[in-house]
Amino acid sequence: MTAPVDPTTTAAWSTLTALTTSLEPDLRGWFAADPGRAERFSLTAGDLFVDLSKNLLTDEVLAALVALGREVGLEARRDAMYAGERINTTENRSVLHTALRRPRTDSVVVDGIDVVPGVHEVLDKVYGFAEQVRSGAWQGVTGKRIQTVVNIGIGGSDLGPVMVYEALKPYVQPGLSCRFVSNIDPTDVAEKTADLDPETTLFIVASKTFTTLETLTNARLARDWLLRTLAAQGAIDGSDGARADAIAKHFVAVSTALDKVAAFGIDPANAFGFWDWVGGRYSVDSAVGTSLAVALGPDAFADFLAGFRAIDEHFASEPLERNVPALMGLLNVWYVNFFGAASHAVLPYAQYLHRFAAYLQQLTMESNGKGVRWDGTPVTTATGEVFWGEPGTNGQHAFYQLIHQGTQLIPADFIAVATPAHPLTDGDADVHELFLANFFAQTKALAFGKTADEVRAEGTAEPIVWARVFPGNRPTTSIMAPALTPSVVGQLIALYEHITFTQGVVWGINSFDQWGVELGKQLALQIAPAVAGVAAALQAQDPSTRNLVGYYLSHRG
Repeated sequence: MTAPVDPTTTAAWSTLTALTTSLEPDLRGWFAADPGRAERFSLTAGDLFVDLSKNLLTDEVLAALVALGREVGLEARRDAMYAGERINTTENRSVLHTALRRPRTDSVVVDGIDVVPGVHEVLDKVYGFAEQVRSGAWQGVTGKRIQTVVNIGIGGSDLGPVMVYEALKPYVQPGLSCRFVSNIDPTDVAEKTADLDPETTLFIVASKTFTTLETLTNARLARDWLLRTLAAQGAIDGSDGARADAIAKHFVAVSTALDKVAAFGIDPANAFGFWDWVGGRYSVDSAVGTSLAVALGPDAFADFLAGFRAIDEHFASEPLERNVPALMGLLNVWYVNFFGAASHAVLPYAQYLHRFAAYLQQLTMESNGKGVRWDGTPVTTATGEVFWGEPGTNGQHAFYQLIHQGTQLIPADFIAVATPAHPLTDGDADVHELFLANFFAQTKALAFGKTADEVRAEGTAEPIVWARVFPGNRPTTSIMAPALTPSVVGQLIALYEHITFTQGVVWGINSFDQWGVELGKQLALQIAPAVAGVAAALQAQDPSTRNLVGYYLSHRG
């Protein structure tokens, strides 16, 4: 793999630096002078309509950003990813989450093996299992059909499935529901199982290696709960055979470590695998989405994958000048590196997307929170930004003040759908129309603001005029879709995957490893004996840790 291009050495970077110095953002003036601005800077990708016109974007800036993408080799690295080259340099792995949504007729050869048939073999197995559960053919140990699926995972094995499940609740089969356990805090598994009937509960344990500390701890707690509660209800006796039968009928796995799966008590035939070229935060469209296939059904899951594929094909084929994920990624670079933006808000005006910002936090910050480039050399620019957000008008009454009138530049993506899942009315008023009026109004207010003269014209007393001035020129991107369908959710995920990739290429970093999460996990294992009260282990800790653990030991009830 070639060394990354230092973006600061490119001609485009010099151009952007000069433009930053001379640019006086004036969205009001730009729109007034250019009646075609909104149309020219609006694009489509799949079913997504994306309006970039309220960004701090001119034709000169757009040309320079596109040139930057070309000078750092964005297109070549994109093609290398799609072809299965080992662009994950620190783990010497291909990066092929895009292969998870390829049609059967495609081919991606890695190390002499076409990976597409294997993808569809697993998909077929997942779909077959999903149909068994949905039809009632899969039954618990007492012959009752499954009503609740509990997914046990963490990171990408949790954030993706729970976000998509929440986003697509209208598509969930009646009589079925999903819950998600991730936190090793025992409260999580205790609360999620407290009101369940073990006879109608199925657990999916998602861990590629079947060694993830949090996931396996929660899986054992769930297994103990299942066996204890079944025995208390008289559903099974205490024999080893009855216990083994209960585990086999109430647990399946998403893992490739079949020996560990079997040792846990799960039939390896009920384990669904995936590959080392699928990173956890890119895995919701793999077997990690088994809970979704069960809840939504194979047809809806296939539509979900088709949505990913539509954006994959757009990113692969559209020139950078019209390539939505590439342009959005390049705009993020523009704000981070030339305007000093430290965070990015994602504001879905769709309540079902209430976990989307949390999902994007892992996708973006675990991918691009890096200080070294893919060849091990230090980065030459700021990298990454904090992604955050809340849905709809909730955010308006919480943090929009900072975005509108604060001193920080916070680019924001607004997401909405034209057709709601629940078209309710309040008297004669269409509530979705009222909701979207807020969506449209917020980007307008952020872009164009409110001048002192406009405030005075409303009769505001002079001493408080300045408190009611809105500076405007706060950049936003508006993303709209016809409705929140499985395909559209897949499209939104793929859009941000490729935005993240684009930024990583510009910065020269490997967006597909996550070594930053490892040190704390390793230290937790070392500190655990001290927390358990082993004096020698406690004395081996640094003074602050020793002090904190000492407080815990003296106050534990």
